[in-house]
Amino acid sequence: MDTNIQLSYQDKALELLKKDAEKIAQLIKVQMDNLTMPQCPLYEEVLDTQMFGLSREIDFAVKLGLLEKSEGKEIIASLEKELSNLHDIHTEK
Repeated sequence: MDTNIQLSYQDKALELLKKDAEKIAQLIKVQMDNLTMPQCPLYEEVLDTQMFGLSREIDFAVKLGLLEKSEGKEIIASLEKELSNLHDIHTEK
């Protein structure tokens, strides 16, 4: 495969995965601000499902060679840190 095309696919994969991570963080923030407590089983189920889905997307991109495993771990770690911060803010209220 042409190197430029491969890099384009890699950039697009990374962009899409980061957007998915941002959507998850936004969904959780809205839920915490307006709907429910973080200890709610429904909240935990939504978070687990969304995070699992994102991790599967990342695994798929890694297997295709579109993403380095370390980049995938960075996306998950960044999202987990953001969600932890949102949780801390909510529990301080």
